[in-house]
Amino acid sequence: MPASTHYQRVAWAIRYLQQHHQEQPSLSELAAAVHLSPAHFQRIFTAWAGVSPKKFLQYLTLEHARSLLAENATVEEAASASGLSGTGRLHDLFITLDGMTPGEFRRGGATLQIRTAIHETHFGRVRIASTARGICSLSFVDYDNESASLERLERRFPNAALTRGTDAHQQAALRCFGGTGRGLGPVQLHLQGSPFQLKVWESLLRIPSGRLATYAQIAGELGRPGAARAVGTAIGSNPVAVLIPCHRVIRSSGALGGYRWGLPRKAALIGWESAQRASPEA
Repeated sequence: MPASTHYQRVAWAIRYLQQHHQEQPSLSELAAAVHLSPAHFQRIFTAWAGVSPKKFLQYLTLEHARSLLAENATVEEAASASGLSGTGRLHDLFITLDGMTPGEFRRGGATLQIRTAIHETHFGRVRIASTARGICSLSFVDYDNESASLERLERRFPNAALTRGTDAHQQAALRCFGGTGRGLGPVQLHLQGSPFQLKVWESLLRIPSGRLATYAQIAGELGRPGAARAVGTAIGSNPVAVLIPCHRVIRSSGALGGYRWGLPRKAALIGWESAQRASPEA
């Protein structure tokens, strides 16, 4: 069974857990919620997450989120701990961001050739779109809205030449799903956004996997401590899911906050990355 199919079961279980967190459902109750036996559920969950459901659920608690925030793992500290010369080098080792020119922005991509395809990933199906210079869109696609995802892409680039197909940029992006980021080839992003949005997205690239930041911390890093709301808006408009890790930004209270692709998926991403960080083999 593919990992994307496992993910659907995991997402259903996480959604059930979020709806019934006060009752602290047991393994049997979670398994019943996704219409599986406890043994079968445990098996596919562990195959997907690398840890047992019981262990994984610890990474979804408010206490865990607060503990990550309490580490005060700022971008500068993370870079120093990695032995890197500067914060900008942390994720630029394999993900780089290139903004579209003002002309490309204004003309709705009139000069762009964009390829797009649907792919299966560790966290569900995605539509990836790419130009000759890199990934310009990556969105999660539920099984009933493939056409809607294409329409959103067409609205974002109304004058671009869209064709169906994949390329090396898309394949490089896919290698980041379900991986730790180690040993991966470079991934190029070619994004349409305002100068402020690009700065916020670049800031997100510097949050390491398995870590979390708050909207206020991102605003402070950008030298605009009172702009947490504007930061949140820019994060919400992130056109490249997972690669620009907006799922790693939560509220100062430890609550998840919002997520364009649904809170169960945000919780799954955070939990999976925490599990990988905790594993000595990750």
